[in-house]
Amino acid sequence: MPPADLPAPLTTLLPDLGRRVLVMGILNVTPDSFSDGGRFTNRDAARDQAEALVAEGAALVDIGGESTRPGHVPVSAEEEQARILPVIRDLAPRLSVPISVDTYKAATARVALEAGARIVNDVWGLQREPDIARVAADHGAPVMIMHNRETIDPAIDIIADMLRFFERSLAIARAAGLRDGDIVLDPGIGFGKSWEQHLEALRRLPEIVALGFPVLVGVSRKSLLGRLHDAETRPVDRLFGSIGSHVLAATLGARIVRVHDVRPHVDALRVVDAVMGRPA
Repeated sequence: MPPADLPAPLTTLLPDLGRRVLVMGILNVTPDSFSDGGRFTNRDAARDQAEALVAEGAALVDIGGESTRPGHVPVSAEEEQARILPVIRDLAPRLSVPISVDTYKAATARVALEAGARIVNDVWGLQREPDIARVAADHGAPVMIMHNRETIDPAIDIIADMLRFFERSLAIARAAGLRDGDIVLDPGIGFGKSWEQHLEALRRLPEIVALGFPVLVGVSRKSLLGRLHDAETRPVDRLFGSIGSHVLAATLGARIVRVHDVRPHVDALRVVDAVMGRPA
C-alpha cells in the first residue's frame, strides 16, 4: 500500500481525471459478451484492438474475461484468468495507458495486477468477494465500485438503494486500506435495474456525483438503448444512443465513460469539455 503522503495512484495513472471526461475502452476477451463476444479471444486480435482503442484516444483499457450480460453463465476463476492473463502480460508493456481488470474475483484481481493491470473494476462493488479490496490495496491499485443487485425491484427508490450500496462498499474499501482518492463510483447502468430505473439513475446522476468521488458511466451498446431504437437493432447499431447517453452523463458530472467506440466518443466529449470550460 502506498504511504499516505504520496499522491493517489488514481491521479498518477489518470492525470487528466477531472480536467476532461476520460474514455475507457472496452476489451472483452470472452466468447459470449453481448456485443463483441468472440471477436478478441485471439491474442493477436486482442492486441490489435487494444492498440486501436489507445490510438483513438482511450485513457485506459478495461479487460474482462467473463461476460456479465443478463443471463450470462459464470465462469471459474481459472477460466477467467486463462483468458485475460496472456493478454494483460502482452499489453502491459506495450500500452501507453493503464489497464483495468474487469473482475469481481479476488484471486483474478491479484494475478491480473501482478501481470501488469493497474486498476480493479468490480461490477459487484467489492461486495461479492470483499477480499478484492485488500488485494487492490496491497498492490496500490485504485478500484472502480459499481452498483449492482441480484434481483430487479421496480418498486424501490433506485438512488436510495445505490447510496446504501455504496456506503457498504466504501466501508469495505476503507477497512482494507484504500483511500478515498483511489475510488471511482459507477451507478451500474444495465445491471440489476428496470428500464425506468436505468433512466432514473442517469437523470439523478448528480446525487451520486455529490458523494465526492469520480463517477464512471457505461451505457455503450446496452439493451436499454435497444428499447429506444428499432426492435431489431443490433448492439453495434446503438452508437448514437450510446453517445447521447454518455454526453448527457458527462454534462451531469460523470468523469469517465466506458465505451466500445472510442473515437466518436472522444470527439463528442471534446465538445462537452469545451462548453463546460475545461481545457482542450
